[in-house]
Amino acid sequence: MGKVVAWVVWVMLIVSQVSMGTSVVESEEGTRVLEGQTKTRNAYATMLYGGTPRDYEFYVAARVLLQSLASLKANADLVLIASASVPRPWLNILKKENVTVKVVEDIHNPYAKRRNFEKRFKHTLNKIYAWTLTEYERVVMLDVDNVFIRAPDELFQCGEFCAAFLNPCIFHSGLFVLKPSNETFNNMLEEIQREVPNPLDGADQGFLTSYFHDLLDRPLFHPPHLPFQQLTGLYRLPQGYQMDAALYYLNLKWNVPCGQNSVITFPSIPMLKPWYWWSYPTLPLGILWHDKRQATIGQKQLVTSQEKNNNSGRMNLRSAQSFHIPRCHPRVVKAMLVVSLSGCYILPFLVVPTTVHPLLGWGAFFFGSFSLLLSIAKAFKLPFIPVLVPWLTCIGMYFIMLWPYHSNGISRSLLMIAYACISSPCLWWCSKELFFSHNGKNDEELAATWAPLKSITPVEFTKLC
Repeated sequence: MGKVVAWVVWVMLIVSQVSMGTSVVESEEGTRVLEGQTKTRNAYATMLYGGTPRDYEFYVAARVLLQSLASLKANADLVLIASASVPRPWLNILKKENVTVKVVEDIHNPYAKRRNFEKRFKHTLNKIYAWTLTEYERVVMLDVDNVFIRAPDELFQCGEFCAAFLNPCIFHSGLFVLKPSNETFNNMLEEIQREVPNPLDGADQGFLTSYFHDLLDRPLFHPPHLPFQQLTGLYRLPQGYQMDAALYYLNLKWNVPCGQNSVITFPSIPMLKPWYWWSYPTLPLGILWHDKRQATIGQKQLVTSQEKNNNSGRMNLRSAQSFHIPRCHPRVVKAMLVVSLSGCYILPFLVVPTTVHPLLGWGAFFFGSFSLLLSIAKAFKLPFIPVLVPWLTCIGMYFIMLWPYHSNGISRSLLMIAYACISSPCLWWCSKELFFSHNGKNDEELAATWAPLKSITPVEFTKLC
């Protein structure tokens, strides 16, 4: 009889906990938020802040990161720590994608007054807000330039702080595991306000490295066999959880034996982050990010903006063809020719949306530059072959980089160097044909290209030049 009563009490407790855990509350914006047991015990989190020239690119990267985790069936909540400066429409889209958004005030960065401080790191100290997510037992904090091969949910079994070392002596803050604690957060905030030494970069990387200065001496993390067992203390993560993309480019394949290959990171030059269309095939791994984007949020919005840019480009070409200037000194015309030919490559590069798929990006770039080159050749009455040979040379280099059968990164680089050496005489011939005179004949022809306006006197003509 006593056992029956105990079972009844146990069932009643379970029912009461479930009923409390599945309560539904109405938020300030009218969205329905489930509380308690409806959430998971852990979370993958990233951050987003405004005030940089590349805000939109990082917003798109954050969406791709979080939705790729959702597509991998990660058993954890998805959280975005957003600065108050992030546009609200962006946050609303993330909420619709089942991301929990936490809006925070930017933490003042006392290291920003350094002479060599990079402004893009000004608000990266917001990353310590991850320690305020106390509704979770463990949080995996991420930078948006991570690409997940699999969902490494075993990381939630790690200790109070765990991170991987890309540098032999300095761990990488692009991915780390933490146990949320308001006490730790407040202590970190005090350390920042006291301006503790941050010799590395004045950002989150340098601060966390100094705060967890003894992580290098800690043991390597090995997931416990029991699925719900959690470790305590600090651990180093195997490199498989932070595979530096640079390791791939040497052999054009992965060779990371320690730890299951899980996450690729791109701690490279900011302008070669994987979401930029020009990063592939310049860096072969960039296509992985675009594949993730295509499988999650898609490219629809950028295609629309691409069509708008193409339409405006056609309008500019029509206006350029009808543009005439008075006759100028041959040297002035040559300078204009140099600027015009350079602009044929620079303008399409600037017009193409930065995070469009590489195939669309390169296609639009080559088509736009080809159209502009034809217009310039027609306007200046230039021979077409010298004008188009550099364009064809660029296409040749593109296909060399795109060729998938390179044995390793060294042979790929050597082939690119050999192609550049072979192409250089052709480029020199083109420059001679376009810019250098033959007994003064080209100067006269180039100057005569721009017919003088009949109403302009020689004095006015001299003033214009």
